[in-house]
Amino acid sequence: MTIDAFLDRLQYHEPVRADLATLRGLHRAWRTHVPYENIDIQLGRPVLLTPDALTDKFARRGRGGLCYEMNGALALLLRAIGFTVTIVEAAVLRATRGDRQWGNHIALLVDVEGEHWVADTGIGDAFLEPLPLREGAHQQGRLTYRMERLDTGMWRMHHHPQGTMSSYDFHTLPRELAEFADRARDKPADSPFVRVLVAQHHRNDHELALRARTITRTGPHGADRRTLSTLDEFAEALTEFRIPLDDIEPEQLTALWEKTAHQHEAWLAIQERAVQT
Repeated sequence: MTIDAFLDRLQYHEPVRADLATLRGLHRAWRTHVPYENIDIQLGRPVLLTPDALTDKFARRGRGGLCYEMNGALALLLRAIGFTVTIVEAAVLRATRGDRQWGNHIALLVDVEGEHWVADTGIGDAFLEPLPLREGAHQQGRLTYRMERLDTGMWRMHHHPQGTMSSYDFHTLPRELAEFADRARDKPADSPFVRVLVAQHHRNDHELALRARTITRTGPHGADRRTLSTLDEFAEALTEFRIPLDDIEPEQLTALWEKTAHQHEAWLAIQERAVQT
């Protein structure tokens, strides 16, 4: 892989070395320049976790992806710089849904300056900088996260109260990215990533979220929501989320727009049922 290609993508111009300042800087740059998104799944494109595929998608084509891709690509970059990185299996919402959640997420443990740090850009509204693998509350700006040790070799990351999910658990046992290739590639028809187009991105102290045709901006003073009404607005939204249109054929863009119509109607029906109950 080419480190410079990744750094150009991240617009990261500071010196890079295997230290805490670089880890923090790269993690923040990733969160602010690389979107969490499932466009390839919506288009029926294969999702591959090989080093070549990840380098091509993130460093050359300027795309984003889901957790296995996002953290897999970040691990490639960090290791190339000289960091010691361990890929670990995680389970989003295991606290409420049980052990069947194992493997629905991965995170990274990075050893730097005598301490373990949790790096994770694979949650749509993930923390901006890595968190120390240390019990207790950890403040980042106005948001508070918490690390809880569950057992030997098992931890729980508690998201901030306004986050898109409440927590995820993770083991510290090393895993290989290739072990998650099938889960990344093969999504069942009822998977939320198949059913709904999603994208999330951090911008100017706000979290941007696109779900089908609805954009939500959540910041210090609350949330603002609007519905996209035209194909041109949809294209502009993808650009705002840093999803390059030159990686999507015009007919594919139109197909995505038409697909989101049904997804938006389904979401409205769910909202209406929630109000009635």
